[in-house]
Amino acid sequence: MSGNADQDAARPARPSRRKLMLYAPLAVAGVGGLGFWAMLRGLGDGSFNPRGVPSALIGKTAPEFSLPGVEGLDLPPLSSPDLLTFDRPIVVNFWASWCVPCIVEHPQLMALHRQGVPVLGINYKDRAPDARNFLTRHGNPFTRLGADFPGRTAIDWGVYGVPESYVLDRRGVIRWRWAGPITPEVMSESIVPLIRSLGRA
Repeated sequence: MSGNADQDAARPARPSRRKLMLYAPLAVAGVGGLGFWAMLRGLGDGSFNPRGVPSALIGKTAPEFSLPGVEGLDLPPLSSPDLLTFDRPIVVNFWASWCVPCIVEHPQLMALHRQGVPVLGINYKDRAPDARNFLTRHGNPFTRLGADFPGRTAIDWGVYGVPESYVLDRRGVIRWRWAGPITPEVMSESIVPLIRSLGRA
């Protein structure tokens, strides 16, 4: 009798089936979360990275839109006909004051502005006072600025999230898209060469 008791004591306790059933959904959720994180990080060949997903608008004219200006800013509003008024390549940038990566890319937008590239802004789901404070603090690179508070224009453009930028040629055709902050590398390797080539076209 005592021998059996000793064996039972030495045998590791097995988790009950009920406990396993409780932990199973957590495990599934954890694996799913890791998979989603991996897709966003662009692991493997990068095919799941939103930056690498080609926009359906590439090679097409921009969707029609008409946005009011940001209240309290001395900047003209923005609508789709305005994209054709510059007779040169332009950059359209979706941004918001609450967007931390927008701060990262802002020096690049300022550099484009100093180089004479028209940068047209679409302020996404933002409060006017916050947008004004952002531009006061970091500088204003925008020639025109529209307020997309409902986010409808961003949906029509297929925006994944801010910041997101597009390069359009002088005919208003979208030639390039970048989801995420514009870094100095993206500037030097993609945007500047493309704008130069489109300017010669």
